[in-house]
Amino acid sequence: MNEKAHSAFPQLLKRPAVQSETTLSRSKIYELMAEGKFPKPVSLGSNRVAWLRSEVFAWIDQRIAERNGGR
Repeated sequence: MNEKAHSAFPQLLKRPAVQSETTLSRSKIYELMAEGKFPKPVSLGSNRVAWLRSEVFAWIDQRIAERNGGR
């Protein structure tokens, strides 16, 4: 597979990376997901999940926009 084709695939983050990027605890991530306030993970099978990097960073951007008065 060439580099261009590979870059078209969404990037995935495992939970520790999501925790690191958001500074949220594991329990808070799952609490927010249950409330519909945080992106849900993608099932990778065998009790493995990962989050779309783009969705996690969009969530972070939304928090920043809210802080800045919606701008």
